[in-house]
Amino acid sequence: MDGRDLLGRSVRMIKAVGPAQGLRSVRTAWRARRADALALPRHSAERARVPGAARGAEPQPGGGLIHFERSSLRVRVASGGAVFCGWEGAGPEPSYALAGACPEVDARAVLEPDTEGGWRVVSERVLVVVSRHGAVEVRTPGGAVLRRELPPRWWDRTAVEGADGRPDGGASRWVQRAQVAADARFFGLGGRAHGPRLRDGAYRLWNTDPGGAFAPGDDPLSLTMPVQLVVADAGTHLVFHDNSWDGRVTLREGAEGAGSGHDRPGTCEVRMDGGPLRYWVLAGTPARVLQGWTALTGAPALPPQWALGYQHARWGFGGQAEVRRVVAGYQERGLPLSAVHLDIDHYDRHRVFTVDRQRYPDLPGLARELRADGVRLVSIVDPAVKAEPGDTVYEGGAAADAFVRDARGREVRGEAWPGESVYPDFTDARARKWWGALYAERLAQGFAGVWHDMNEPVSFAAFGERTLPRSARHALEGRGGDHREAHNIYGLAMAQAGFEGLCELRPAERPFLFSRSGWAGLQRYGGSWSGDVATGWAGLRASLSLVLGLGLCGVPYSGPDIGGFSGVPSPELYLRWFQLGAFLPLFRTHSALGAGRREPWEYGDEVLEHARTALGERQRLLPYFGTLGQLARLTGAPYVRPVWWSAPRDRALRDCEDAFLLGDALLVAPALAAGVTRRPVRLPRGRWYDTATGRAYDGPRQVWVEAPLSRIPVLARAGAVLPVTGADGGTELEVWAPVAGRGGSGLVVPDAGDGWQRPTAERFTSRREGDRVIVERRDGGAVGYPVRVRGLAGGVGA
Repeated sequence: MDGRDLLGRSVRMIKAVGPAQGLRSVRTAWRARRADALALPRHSAERARVPGAARGAEPQPGGGLIHFERSSLRVRVASGGAVFCGWEGAGPEPSYALAGACPEVDARAVLEPDTEGGWRVVSERVLVVVSRHGAVEVRTPGGAVLRRELPPRWWDRTAVEGADGRPDGGASRWVQRAQVAADARFFGLGGRAHGPRLRDGAYRLWNTDPGGAFAPGDDPLSLTMPVQLVVADAGTHLVFHDNSWDGRVTLREGAEGAGSGHDRPGTCEVRMDGGPLRYWVLAGTPARVLQGWTALTGAPALPPQWALGYQHARWGFGGQAEVRRVVAGYQERGLPLSAVHLDIDHYDRHRVFTVDRQRYPDLPGLARELRADGVRLVSIVDPAVKAEPGDTVYEGGAAADAFVRDARGREVRGEAWPGESVYPDFTDARARKWWGALYAERLAQGFAGVWHDMNEPVSFAAFGERTLPRSARHALEGRGGDHREAHNIYGLAMAQAGFEGLCELRPAERPFLFSRSGWAGLQRYGGSWSGDVATGWAGLRASLSLVLGLGLCGVPYSGPDIGGFSGVPSPELYLRWFQLGAFLPLFRTHSALGAGRREPWEYGDEVLEHARTALGERQRLLPYFGTLGQLARLTGAPYVRPVWWSAPRDRALRDCEDAFLLGDALLVAPALAAGVTRRPVRLPRGRWYDTATGRAYDGPRQVWVEAPLSRIPVLARAGAVLPVTGADGGTELEVWAPVAGRGGSGLVVPDAGDGWQRPTAERFTSRREGDRVIVERRDGGAVGYPVRVRGLAGGVGA
């Protein structure tokens, strides 16, 4: 960065956060640069290395250890079919991603010699073939190659001691290239603004605050994961590189020979700045892969039932009188509202775990008042703590030795909304315990849930990276290390601290927590949201991309800032965003200071009435959303799924990015551009009914459907049985007429309250007999719900 660039960034930072904080951000940036220069190891040379030729192997449970001239490879097949590969003898643990103990190995998996000096591990669900020089192929039991990892390359560093005298453990950088089928499509890598299908290009693995607002093309964002889902005709597989260091994934789709017989495979290159070269591969159908991923990294936390309703947020309510006014506006207009979210302006001078008593003189009283009307309060929680003697949180953290320190043992100081701040070291169990106990203050103020923000973590900097110095020291569960390894898992560990604290404080209630940043395994503690998505049609598209991408990485509960965070949306844009949000798990409006209001009535009478329709449909579908949440907990299947979910070999569906499945029963086709009143929809196989008109369409094919301003197209699968809210407020079964001779099915998981009770799933089937539709409970018992059949009178569309 030259002097002019540095000056320009400094001026922009000062304008964004104000002159005093802007000038402090210049000081913080210089301080971070100096700390890294002094403490990070200085490398005089690097030497490239490859594994070399295989020399032998040691059988081990579930696989074995294969020795090469200059490295070793551990291959292990778990009982569920997941494949683990660890170079340099790396094992699966320690890992922040894994849930509990490492999965049991497949006792029947056998290591045996392969042709030409290689080795292979044979198991019932997968075949792993290792060549003489270290290429690793993962194949289906039938022999189809899903993925071929070429021999890796390391750059071993010499002179690996820093000024603090600490060795630079694990800091050899490495690259690994892989080949996949020519027809393969890539998905995942966490929350990405352009997708959900990942095009050719480089994707960085470094959780990053976009600094105000983002749109498609901005990368990386707040929640990156080294998790790829690869979908091809030969099969679907997920690969997870269990390494939290800074890295980059470069993808290139393949090309088929078009008659020449010479296909160009798709390629994936992973480059990491350090850390172990170890990865997991899970193969099967998309549903089986996500179920295996959940078994590996943990079941998604189940949000309380109220968190599936509509929620309203704004940065800048100004005080409890304005909160009352907004809530009264919803009530007066008969609009359902589940929660109100308070941003940092409710704090005392932006200090976490405080309240501005001038603006909110009786926050517990406000919370009780709203709760009586069925509305909860949700609080923002930032990790930065004001570094000031006398501040209660700072004094408590200092006494607990809970803050991140530098190589010389001093507290690392950064710049955030409260001013000069320190940061808890969430990789230390003692710090997590201390932090989790602080949520008692939030509960005492009447909050029912929390959203974690600024936890990449963010430290304002006029230049360089807007985070902690890379040389900052972390406990890493007693192993010790620095921010190069800890950065990406910071938000995940903060979510763990908050979740465990809330569970201990209120053991009878499921916590409600969602986080802007995180890493693989975040779903164990809660969900996420888009972060500061830019207001505009491009931001609307990015919203859908993020939700789909996170769901395929195991985080099923997420949603965007409806209307965009950064600007004032047009009435049409606001409405179309609102209509999309009504079918996403986290249904929440939000906006920045100066970005206007997000109440539906602020956009005119027409928008208000159409928003009322969307809210009514969300309320009607709440039992279905509750069932999908339970399914996500049990199986890992996201609420929101790509349209190819049940048909991954349908290439046209693999390229469809402007529609999605909500569970198995509904296909939602949002309006994602201005002026749209009719749009094409790519249908999976089977019959689908337009839920507004009852008209039937047979797939697989593309059809055109109406998308008036009053609604977005939603189609129901023939034979689907889904729970909805009936006219009397109870649950009823909505059944879409099956095609004669095919039948259908559905699942209902009744709401068991907001505690930890495990409800029993109720399974139903549907079939057609002439003009009648028969619905039966699969276990033979009484249906137990009113049944409403739809679709019998609709004609079949062209």
